[in-house]
Amino acid sequence: MHSAKELLLKKRDGMALSDDEIAAFVDGVCDLSVTDAQIAAFAMATWFRGMSSSEQRALTLAMRDSGQVLDWPELGGPVLDKHSTGGVGDMVSLILAPVMAACGAFVPMISGRGLGHTGGTLDKLASIPGLETALGIETFQRVVCREGLAIVGQTAELVPADRRLYAVRDVTATVSSVPLIVSSILSKKLAEGLDGLVLDIKFGSGAVLTDPNEAHRLAREICRISKSAGVPARALVTDMDEPLAWSAGNALEIRETIRFLSGEARNPRLAEVAVELCIEMLQLGGLAQSPQDARSRVDDALDSGRAAERFAAMVCAQGGPAGLVDDPEAHLPVARVIRPVPSREEGYIQHIDTRAAGMTVVRLGGGRERAEDSVDPAVGLSRLAGTGQRVGPDRPLAVVHAADEATFEQAAAMLQAAFSIGPEPPASRPVIRGKVVLEESDEPTR
Repeated sequence: MHSAKELLLKKRDGMALSDDEIAAFVDGVCDLSVTDAQIAAFAMATWFRGMSSSEQRALTLAMRDSGQVLDWPELGGPVLDKHSTGGVGDMVSLILAPVMAACGAFVPMISGRGLGHTGGTLDKLASIPGLETALGIETFQRVVCREGLAIVGQTAELVPADRRLYAVRDVTATVSSVPLIVSSILSKKLAEGLDGLVLDIKFGSGAVLTDPNEAHRLAREICRISKSAGVPARALVTDMDEPLAWSAGNALEIRETIRFLSGEARNPRLAEVAVELCIEMLQLGGLAQSPQDARSRVDDALDSGRAAERFAAMVCAQGGPAGLVDDPEAHLPVARVIRPVPSREEGYIQHIDTRAAGMTVVRLGGGRERAEDSVDPAVGLSRLAGTGQRVGPDRPLAVVHAADEATFEQAAAMLQAAFSIGPEPPASRPVIRGKVVLEESDEPTR
């Protein structure tokens, strides 16, 4: 038997933990023999002392195995998924999953709800009337097998250790610990029974990580640990110093997703990130032989309408309306107050405080500061101006969708303060800042 106190002493003093010690600790987290105080001590010691690749792998696998691990029948295609570290106007998952399903992959995506300034995929889907994201495992797998994709919330059977660990991390200022981020992300993804994983690791004013070097480090570490656990992974490092799309807010992002999939309108920054992640995923799953082949397949899935069809099929399979894609306005909620917000001065947008833009959505009621907060699906921002765009009296910063006049005024003031305006357009910045594709020599040592 390995006592929690002995393990904490070793980690406090910077000593490496064995696989058995880590597995015993995770077992104690699940059976409640390890206290919240001990979990807090473990999290803080890990924050200060870090973990070796071997320790991170052991923690990831122990957390994965704390609950059910999905197993898939012969599907005729690879089982693939994607994870993002979160941002503002990030609806990539809603685009990528149907594109990949249209290309022959199976995507069992387990997502989360938004907290703070970053939006959550489940909240966006919950704005669709009748759509259910709390599917049992059998129903979840049945929808994936039949439609090629499903996007649901984490069930009680999957990675129960992570729920307790994260709850303690959230109140002990240890959420930013890279080893704990790696194990939290990967344990849930590995429990899906994947053949491959792609990651979108964001940095900037609207991301959890503000430093691009930290984002590159996290991307490489997740790919290394995932590979050592038997699931090949690739990552993009992307810029979140401005919202990724024209919309931020749950029903508004569903509208933009439908416009994107149907070909009506595609934000260039959103398209670049979504398409590049699809390209990496197709190659990782053996569905394309080169980047050029992958891009051709993605373009065909979008332009033929097959990706939009897969999105519509998923919505119906999860209880949503059959006519959503054909007529979203007939089904999605609409805010009571919808008005543009003018810029306080004329000129070119130099910088956007993207976190502040995200918190504007929260102030409107479209996000949550605490896990128990309710969300208004209709509110948010649309027609968001981007860096380098000219704004002025007749060229607004965005359109605010609010529940009432008071919250509109508050949101308008917050949004105006989030934009920096100058007389000349700034230098353009690429949205994709790096890629992590491991070579054989990058395998972590044990």
